[in-house]
Amino acid sequence: MITYRTKLSENNGRSQQLRGVRKIQSGQQKSIVNPDLRGYIQILFLSITLWIGIEYFLFVSHLETGTLQGLSRPPGVEAFLPISALISFRYFLLTGILNHVHPSGLVIFFAIIIISTFLKKGFCSWICPIGLISESLHTLGKKIFKRNYSLPRVIDVPMRSIKYLLLLFFVYSISQMTVDELKAFIYSDYNKAADLKLYLFFANIGTTAVAVIGILIFLSLLIKNFWCRYACPYGALLGISSLLSPFKVRRNDSTCIKCGKCSLACPSLLPVDKLDSVNSAECFACYSCIESCPVSNTLKFSISEGSKGLTRIEYAFIITGTYFLIIGLAMLMGYWQSSITPAEYLSLFRNIGAIDHVF
Repeated sequence: MITYRTKLSENNGRSQQLRGVRKIQSGQQKSIVNPDLRGYIQILFLSITLWIGIEYFLFVSHLETGTLQGLSRPPGVEAFLPISALISFRYFLLTGILNHVHPSGLVIFFAIIIISTFLKKGFCSWICPIGLISESLHTLGKKIFKRNYSLPRVIDVPMRSIKYLLLLFFVYSISQMTVDELKAFIYSDYNKAADLKLYLFFANIGTTAVAVIGILIFLSLLIKNFWCRYACPYGALLGISSLLSPFKVRRNDSTCIKCGKCSLACPSLLPVDKLDSVNSAECFACYSCIESCPVSNTLKFSISEGSKGLTRIEYAFIITGTYFLIIGLAMLMGYWQSSITPAEYLSLFRNIGAIDHVF
């Protein structure tokens, strides 16, 4: 009886696989709705980032004139101050105090961590503008060089540890700071002027920095997602928190036809076609593997094997909705705008050269 049932199950599996093959051969593949949905959302967030950049440029232009009239700093620029956000986060954990020096940076940090903890590293592939630039570079590189390259495993694995080592360095350094040291840093002129210093760094960028950025761009043309895969400490943090996510890409082995298209489509080079569920911290929840699968319902992004998976549209709505909801709540609660006054910003700008690290 057991043997009969086993054979029957195997026959049913083969039949489903054959039906999948016939669908491919006859052109009756699953329909794909809005194939550029993720791209549209990435462009939306890139546009928001560029608009914030323009507003900040106008803000600094007003500072250069030495006038306060029309002076308005876009809070969203604090997204580019991750170290300040990490320090504020630790200070909050130790004291329960949410400081108002760079509050939007901490809000965005909270939003990113919440998203990755419940929805994998979707921030990296759906929202992060650097992620879009990285993808665009390797796509351009493929057109220029006719292919993208991948490092041998003996080099790839140690290289992937770089972003975790960078994260460890920052986390360890901040963990050694006392409450008084954290407070001193948060309310220091150095931290208050961090966005101004960052802007001036890129406005007056040196030869060494240009060379480093040039090398990163060149490597990103050759190797798919070079920055995200090897060097981004923020991505390392989100990858670790994403391991707690109940959602995973799951594969139905009984309907899988072993075509390998999912693994070829995966930007993280994961062997999706050989896994029952993708548990890796490198999974971006980008839906590339699911979209590439020619057999319906073979791959899904779900909480469990038996549960219904989220469609790409549902995932897009949830991840963007969560992000904007958290930011909206912060605005309503008065925890978005910095407490630094325009007059204080003007004073910081005038003395920017004399402002040094607090420690």
